[in-house]
Amino acid sequence: MILHGYWRSGTSYRTRIALNLKGLTYAQAGVDLRTGAQKSDAYLSMNPQGLVPALETDGSVLTQSPAILEWLEETHPAPPLLPREATARARVRAMASLVACDIHPLNNLRVLKALRETFGADQAATDAWAARWIIAGFEALEALIARHGDGWCYADTPTLADCCLIPQVYSAQRFNTPLGAFPRILAIAEKAAAHPAFQAAHPDRQPDADVS
Repeated sequence: MILHGYWRSGTSYRTRIALNLKGLTYAQAGVDLRTGAQKSDAYLSMNPQGLVPALETDGSVLTQSPAILEWLEETHPAPPLLPREATARARVRAMASLVACDIHPLNNLRVLKALRETFGADQAATDAWAARWIIAGFEALEALIARHGDGWCYADTPTLADCCLIPQVYSAQRFNTPLGAFPRILAIAEKAAAHPAFQAAHPDRQPDADVS
């Protein structure tokens, strides 16, 4: 498998976490969103939407991280990232979607670029924009974790919800979003920071990461 992604992309990050949790071996091909590499003819021939990630596998190309995560769960079911029982599975998917559909799209690179270039937003304004949606989403997620979590977002093992949450925590910290009101989310982030699969997926550890 070859994962085409960007080291700091939340969608690429969540896909790396899932691949690592499954114990799968994959190569990486960096796509620098800042230079427009995602709009190159070569990349668009593989992913016409021009977004990351894209996963090459068995002669096929998979796009859209939620679809990739579901494919991983279906084709490599152990260890599971969804519970066995149908209602529990729906709850985990809802928690993952809360991040992937309602928070992340509003603070990804292309949206922030549009805020700067079209509306003249400075860094403080873009940080405030991101925080607005992160905080609203995290308030709901914190309540759901209180109901269903036991060390992780749902029960006592990592699920697709945690794959989506941890990159969003990383983004929140980049945008200087205060997270003190979310002790359960912070506890999961701390636990993930000590987990090898999450450690290996961290943006700073990727081959295309900026050299600090």
